[in-house]
Amino acid sequence: MPSDTRTMTSRERVLATIEHQEPDRLPVDLGGSIMTGIMAQALARLRQHLGGDHVPTKVYEMYQMLGQVDDDIIDRFGIDVLPVEPHTGMFEIRREGYKPWQLFDGTEVLVPGQFEVETDEQGRWLLHEGGDMSRPVAGVMPKDGYYFDGVAEQPLDLDYTPPPIDELRPEYTRGVPTEELEFMAARAEALRPTDKALMLAAYNYCSPAGSGSIPNWLCVMMTEPDYVSELSAIRTEAVLRNLQDLYRAVGDNIDIVIIDSSDYGTQRAEIFSPDLFEQFYFPYYNAVIGWVHEHTPWKTWKHCCGSIPRLLPYFVESGLDCINPVQCSACGMEPEVLKEKFGDHLTFWGGGVDTQKTLPFGTPDEVYDEVAERIRVLGAGGGFVFNTVHNVQARVPVENVLAMYETVRDYGGYPLRA
Repeated sequence: MPSDTRTMTSRERVLATIEHQEPDRLPVDLGGSIMTGIMAQALARLRQHLGGDHVPTKVYEMYQMLGQVDDDIIDRFGIDVLPVEPHTGMFEIRREGYKPWQLFDGTEVLVPGQFEVETDEQGRWLLHEGGDMSRPVAGVMPKDGYYFDGVAEQPLDLDYTPPPIDELRPEYTRGVPTEELEFMAARAEALRPTDKALMLAAYNYCSPAGSGSIPNWLCVMMTEPDYVSELSAIRTEAVLRNLQDLYRAVGDNIDIVIIDSSDYGTQRAEIFSPDLFEQFYFPYYNAVIGWVHEHTPWKTWKHCCGSIPRLLPYFVESGLDCINPVQCSACGMEPEVLKEKFGDHLTFWGGGVDTQKTLPFGTPDEVYDEVAERIRVLGAGGGFVFNTVHNVQARVPVENVLAMYETVRDYGGYPLRA
């Protein structure tokens, strides 16, 4: 039975479910982070379908081209979470001075004033760091594409030698700039009077160690364990200092903090063995999550895509509160198994509907049925914040988005319907 039969505020609702209590209804997130949002094209179509004022959607996150979820959508679908993020986003683009822009598919949007691209001979958009054409290209969007790909992020260099730690130290010990602390503090203070749960996302300042491309770093983990351990210790100390600065800035105006957004899973298994995770990553999470719980009232939130069932026990041991995106289609991530094994300890933030198959390619009835089943399994006893498995993609039919929220309305009240 619900622990509280009155209508809760959004903040009360989210915090109750993280405490594994049944609130008045299922909490809902859309746009609380750059991993729980909606792409600008899908958001623009949704708003047009709903018949709201014709104001172009803001693209506030340039890497994934996410739309800013504003009050019209928040009110319509009962969204319970709002983000508190730095002023500067991906590719060093500041979120200000928005101007009109047209995406490849013709969607009219607003983009930050610094957003400028050059078009190469293949028709691709090249985005330079900070939108400054004199600086290196940081992102590339293929012609008629939807995302920017980071430049030279993934190649395997057979001759790769990790740079000396002293060369990396300035970047790895970088603090949160004063102007960003002030911006996030002002944002949190402005949003606190709302009834929403507020999520702090200082992605660039809270993440474990890693150097070079993912394939190169995986090789270094195997061949240079002492190097990785030393770099990880340096990074952990720096993140703890950043968290202290963040807490001094925003204080109790924040409810949840994203401690990291690194991915460790593929569709079939973890990217590397649990033994390597225990050796190189568990000390980071143990220290960071422990500090947050000891020194703040914040709840901790971790994003990690893919198949990670053998890593979840480490997150439980570290005291992690929320795991996202709960990719139920990946191997070993069946919702029934996750709820049975980890549901008393972890809040599943996401997993409400599959974004690789059902939401983009299913019928509204198929979406409805899958959402109803996920609510039934993951929502029992609290511990489930409704969100899709990662962001709503650009070409998802409006009818499927509406079916998703219709199901949440029909089945999301506590006590849950069978």
